[in-house]
Amino acid sequence: MKQRAPLTLAAVTAALAAVTGIASLTAPAAPAADGKKTAAARMPVERSTMVCPAPSSSDIADTAYTSYTPGAAPGAKAEAKGTGKGAARLTGATKEAKAVLEPKEPGKPVGATSSGSEAPALTGTAEGALAPGWTVQQTTKVAVGRARGVLGTACGVPGTDFWFPAVGTSKGREDYVHLTNPDDTAAEVDVKLFGPEGPVKAEPGRDRITIAPKSSQRLLLSTLAPDTQLADVTAHVTTRSGRIGASVQVAEDGVGTDWLAPSTDPAGSLVLPGIPSDATSVRLVAFAPGEEDADLSIRLAGPGGSLSPAGSEALHLKAGMTASVDLKDVTRGEAGSLLLAPADAKKAVPVVAALRVVRGSGAKQELGFIPASGPVGARATVADNRTGENATVLYVTAPGKADAKVRVTASPGTEGGEPESKEIQVKAGTTLAVSPPPAPSGGKGSYALTLETLSGGPVHASRTLTLPHEGVPMFTVQPFTDDRSTVLVPKAVQDLSVPTE
Repeated sequence: MKQRAPLTLAAVTAALAAVTGIASLTAPAAPAADGKKTAAARMPVERSTMVCPAPSSSDIADTAYTSYTPGAAPGAKAEAKGTGKGAARLTGATKEAKAVLEPKEPGKPVGATSSGSEAPALTGTAEGALAPGWTVQQTTKVAVGRARGVLGTACGVPGTDFWFPAVGTSKGREDYVHLTNPDDTAAEVDVKLFGPEGPVKAEPGRDRITIAPKSSQRLLLSTLAPDTQLADVTAHVTTRSGRIGASVQVAEDGVGTDWLAPSTDPAGSLVLPGIPSDATSVRLVAFAPGEEDADLSIRLAGPGGSLSPAGSEALHLKAGMTASVDLKDVTRGEAGSLLLAPADAKKAVPVVAALRVVRGSGAKQELGFIPASGPVGARATVADNRTGENATVLYVTAPGKADAKVRVTASPGTEGGEPESKEIQVKAGTTLAVSPPPAPSGGKGSYALTLETLSGGPVHASRTLTLPHEGVPMFTVQPFTDDRSTVLVPKAVQDLSVPTE
């Protein structure tokens, strides 16, 4: 029997964990004894957990961390718990580690820096008013060497199921999956690879790893099957017990390095937002878990509408096999977002996907990744944005049939200033590049950008941070996804008081 990559309930578990951190979810309100439905209120989550990978193995790496909580969550009750200043701490992933970041109140970003190869993976929690929408960005710059480049990643919520299309095990690639355990019990982790011909058979015992409590490990993916070299592979990381943070650090000869974040959960339609206008090479890598083949239409949503790339209008995915499409310089000078949808609307097969993007040419090329990501939803934030010519570019796309209105808010800088907001309109089927996006007035330091969907949509978005060095367009792309800062909590209706006679 041919092995397939299963669609599991672990992704659902991870999604629930993302909603509340360690806070609990309450089921929808049930009818009361008198037949009336109980009222429910949208409340802020009370605790969030975050995990950041060890930033670099280079001795000349410089890493910036930025932590930010936007403040009151859209739609949350004003009298709900979580008001006030709250508490948050991000520390090295060991029991004895010292705090790296300790934000004090919502609406004010805080930053920290580290240098060299000794910077550890980080874990932390935010409580009270600092929990809803808490985000941490990790940005590393390595000026020279094989691992040169800008590596950016939004620190993630620990979970149990992660998909990484666009990894590789070929010569000239070094792809490490970083696994961090934030909890007090060990986590048992499986790492499976799927190539163009299906599952890649791993050396016995190499694809199962135990991550000790409060610790982190990294695994070179090519060591799972040292005799197999593949340019395009999908990695599936799951836990048998416990939960972890997972991300992949990719280094490729000639084009530098960056982080590859997980694709959003398998879905019939996907959006990969924010391909820079000057991309010189774009490659789509996709994978269909489960038992069914998938036939996808490929469209590029640009500033004037969406169209099918000539010669790359469709993609056939055999179940359990990774496929790729070389889209070359698909944007042709205009920023865009890639839209994947079922070729037959009545047959939507869940898939995962990511883009490998290269900017520059010759010896001055730089690598980045754009995973398929979920919508902005009510609110989403990306931290560590910077001012300067084209340093930060915001990309917003409305992939459906409805126009959208979005509010973009720049936080104060890490060194002060005042927030600034702007409302923007995005036409259906288009991608809008906002350059420069709003920035804080009168302040210095990096800042956070928060997006809120006001009407229409759905809306997908990403930002590109470019920090050029000696002619190399070093960059990294991070998507905006719903921060799930609130949860619907029903009011109690059962009377537990003791009756009096």
